[in-house]
Amino acid sequence: MTNSEFNDIITEQLQHCCNLLCSKGEEYDSNTEDRLHSFKVAAALQNITPKQALVGMLAKHTVSIYDMARDGEYSIEKWNEKITDHINYLLLLKALICEECE
Repeated sequence: MTNSEFNDIITEQLQHCCNLLCSKGEEYDSNTEDRLHSFKVAAALQNITPKQALVGMLAKHTVSIYDMARDGEYSIEKWNEKITDHINYLLLLKALICEECE
């Protein structure tokens, strides 16, 4: 793979992540101005921190990726979905950490 091909993949993936996070933010948290609302409510329901709630949800995506890598061939669309989910949960974790540090 050339540097140019690699750079194109990364640029496209990050743009897709951004687009999805923005559209999902409107879908999931339309009744509040807090983009991280879902993780805070999940945390309160479980008596854990919002970071712990998010990481618990992220674990599901991690297991799915491990299963896919172990089990065999999957479509590029399925890989894209799982990779995007994983990246987006890490970006949401970054937002929780940044908010906590403010």
